[in-house]
Amino acid sequence: MPSCSLMCRFLGRLSSARWTCAELRREVMAQGLVAQISGTTLWRWLGEDALRPWRHRSWIFPRDPDFAIKAGRILDLYHRRWQGAPLGPRDYVLSADEKTSVQARKRKHPSLPPASGRPMYIEHEYARCGAWAYIAAWDVHRAKLFGQCEQKTGIAPFERLVAQVMNQQPYRSARRVFWIVDNGSSHRGQPAIDRLKAKWPNIVLVHTPVHASWLNQIETYFSIVQRKVVTPNDFPSLLAVKDRLLSFQQRYEAAAKPFRWTFSRRDLQIMLAKFDLAPLPLAA
Repeated sequence: MPSCSLMCRFLGRLSSARWTCAELRREVMAQGLVAQISGTTLWRWLGEDALRPWRHRSWIFPRDPDFAIKAGRILDLYHRRWQGAPLGPRDYVLSADEKTSVQARKRKHPSLPPASGRPMYIEHEYARCGAWAYIAAWDVHRAKLFGQCEQKTGIAPFERLVAQVMNQQPYRSARRVFWIVDNGSSHRGQPAIDRLKAKWPNIVLVHTPVHASWLNQIETYFSIVQRKVVTPNDFPSLLAVKDRLLSFQQRYEAAAKPFRWTFSRRDLQIMLAKFDLAPLPLAA
């Protein structure tokens, strides 16, 4: 029986990226690895060695030199701490981002609603009717949502969202309002910090590390929107997409609770240790 390392080397030098069991059976016999083998035996070998050549996962190595520091700040905010001290009752934490290219796809033929014994039928062909940039913010501890549809992303559209939030209570008179954002061009770096601070002195802009959108809680809400609003994409017009997004936002907020965020600084330290990055203090 071939060892796991032998099977791995064999799979690594083959031309296809993904294989079925039947294809692998033909190939191992053609290459002389075995004289004869059944599909069942090959399946058992793969199962015993935990090899799944028909699956793949992608990953990215953390390349931000300050990854641990930036990620730790955000995790602290989720647990209501900042620079080693608890947040006060007049401190608020928001997570914001843009969900780009929310398309309106008008199907060539009307969709059929689900019926007894069969799912909804959606026509495969469609006409594109445009797309929105859905820009939204989530109050991490109060489970409040703010959002709007814009024709495109950019500094002005993002700042319209910020104004929507900061011009109302309790944020207008808050001591500090922390905005967690990624490194998109609408709110990137020190220029964005200075620009927003000049308009709203109580804003504290906090950037995620590069390629760490999973740390931004608004992405959790966007994944819900993708499943419950956008999929399947069947809208008669761009206006219908906007109506659906904003009505869902209102309905979701009415019953929303803060996300149960369990990933901690200790979990981050364990994760970074796997990449042999600098250790992270458990408190900061």
